[in-house]
Amino acid sequence: MIKLKGNELSRITADEYKKIKKIPLIIVLDNIRSALNVGSVFRTSDAFLVEKIILCGITAKPPHKEIRKTALGSNLSVNWEYEENTVNIITKLKTKGYYIVGVEQAKRSTLLNNFKIKKKPIAIIMGNEIEGVSEEVLKKCDEILEIPQFGIKHSLNISVATGIIAWEIHKKIAN
Repeated sequence: MIKLKGNELSRITADEYKKIKKIPLIIVLDNIRSALNVGSVFRTSDAFLVEKIILCGITAKPPHKEIRKTALGSNLSVNWEYEENTVNIITKLKTKGYYIVGVEQAKRSTLLNNFKIKKKPIAIIMGNEIEGVSEEVLKKCDEILEIPQFGIKHSLNISVATGIIAWEIHKKIAN
């Protein structure tokens, strides 16, 4: 096998990307402390054709040096907006018909492998690196999704967790 070179990857421009049909998935970042994590979520969102990222609370916003470092330009292709209060954006998204899914370890959560796609657009809520998704936000969610974990930590970096969730939802929507 031979590794592909950059010019063999059929990359498109940010303008071409903006015209591509996206999957009906919004990623809401609730009080994410690390701008590096935010940049990684931009890159993941670009890879899986996520409709939009909504940045809330203390979450860093472009332009930001550390977002640029990990986003590698995807902060220019992926649509995003800022809303200070996560509960407010959940209310707005529900009025637009979004199914709100918090990603957290919680009682009565749905394991990711058992998650069924509803016939409506989805917004996933990714919580703070230390506190996770707040109780106030979890109460507003239609469902809580949990990534099965089998080691001793039972903790994933927010950008890694977002990648796993986005890929699973993309697979289920795209098929």
